[in-house]
Amino acid sequence: MFDSIGLVLAAASPGKVVLLVISIIFLIVVLVFVLLVASFFKLWLQAWLSKAEVKFSELIGMWLRKVDYRTIVLSKITAVQAGLTLTTRDLESHYLAGGRVPNVVRALVAANRANIDLSLKIATAIDLAGRDILDAVQTSVNPKVIDCPDPSKGRATVDAVAQDGIQLQAKARVTVRANIERLIGGATEETIIARVGEGIVTTIGSAISHKSVLENPDNISKSVLAKGLDAGTAFEILSIDIADVDVGENIGAKLQKAQAEADLKRAQAEAEKRKAMAVAREQEMKALVQENRAKVVLAEAEVPKAMAEAFRKGNLGIMDYYRMKNIQADTSMRDSIAQPPEDEKSK
Repeated sequence: MFDSIGLVLAAASPGKVVLLVISIIFLIVVLVFVLLVASFFKLWLQAWLSKAEVKFSELIGMWLRKVDYRTIVLSKITAVQAGLTLTTRDLESHYLAGGRVPNVVRALVAANRANIDLSLKIATAIDLAGRDILDAVQTSVNPKVIDCPDPSKGRATVDAVAQDGIQLQAKARVTVRANIERLIGGATEETIIARVGEGIVTTIGSAISHKSVLENPDNISKSVLAKGLDAGTAFEILSIDIADVDVGENIGAKLQKAQAEADLKRAQAEAEKRKAMAVAREQEMKALVQENRAKVVLAEAEVPKAMAEAFRKGNLGIMDYYRMKNIQADTSMRDSIAQPPEDEKSK
């Protein structure tokens, strides 16, 4: 085939060759155009019949920019059929920014049906922030219930202790509605659960008796709701319902028992300390007695020396010495008489 074309070109004049080349290029361009038209015609026709006003140039531009033109066209058709005014450029720019165009369009349609004021700018901003805008709109229309505490976190109840020392185990269910205006930058469900749990603990802890809580569990809901726990969150708390309140352990009695045991151990330690100090003092007194006895013995040893010195100086005579001996003997006799017999000592 190419050989025959080459022979034709060789046999033709230069003018005819140029004309033939131009004709071939024109045919290729026409063929490409026809293929593009065939590729986009169905979507264009669908958009035209739906009055979505999508041009062929816009379809070709999206194809060149590697945009999923089918998603853009179908999303715009959905918006137009719902009565919304969205341009192809708005949807394409959100797609190029990494947004979820069908999700945003469905959220706008749902908000429009529910008379919720939601603009395209806010919807795209929420979607680009990573929040599920469709789920937020659905939650705003149909409030959802959050369990407090979250069973998936491993805790089944919120435990708190009343002032009488009795532990109460509570379960709550929080009904919330999404707040579209605070969805960007607002706290999530975890914050709601934490705040409600804190409010339950505070309310039970301020109760004088656990019986008053069991009699009126709705006081917990009223007290917690009055704290404005939804401030700064992406939700609006509609109600807090106490699902269950059970009596737990007597924490006060356990604490008192533990305190008594600690006081007992401290008293025993103080007694042991005083006993050790008394024993040490006794040993000190015994040592002092022995020291004083030693001093007495030393003093008694000085008596003969003093008597000898007195004899030498003439201050003490023989009669005085014998008189002193008699007095000592008399004193010893009196002491022996005053002592009880040995058999009475044994008794």
